[in-house]
Amino acid sequence: MPELVLYQSDWCPFCRKVTSYLKSNDIEISIVDPSEDPQAAKELMDMTGRRQVPCLSIDGTPLLESDDIIQWFKDNWK
Repeated sequence: MPELVLYQSDWCPFCRKVTSYLKSNDIEISIVDPSEDPQAAKELMDMTGRRQVPCLSIDGTPLLESDDIIQWFKDNWK
């Protein structure tokens, strides 16, 4: 399984959509909040050139947009 990190913020409704999907499907991955963690903010900016959340890092490759992230889990999570 690839290394997965979800960059998300509690204030973001699209992030809550993704985390709700993860919880309802018992999927546990690393989750960081770039609005509260300066290192996570730097990582997100280095990876994407922006601070957009949610962002799923898949082995260091970013995937943006909540629907695309959820679809990735539907297609790849066993």
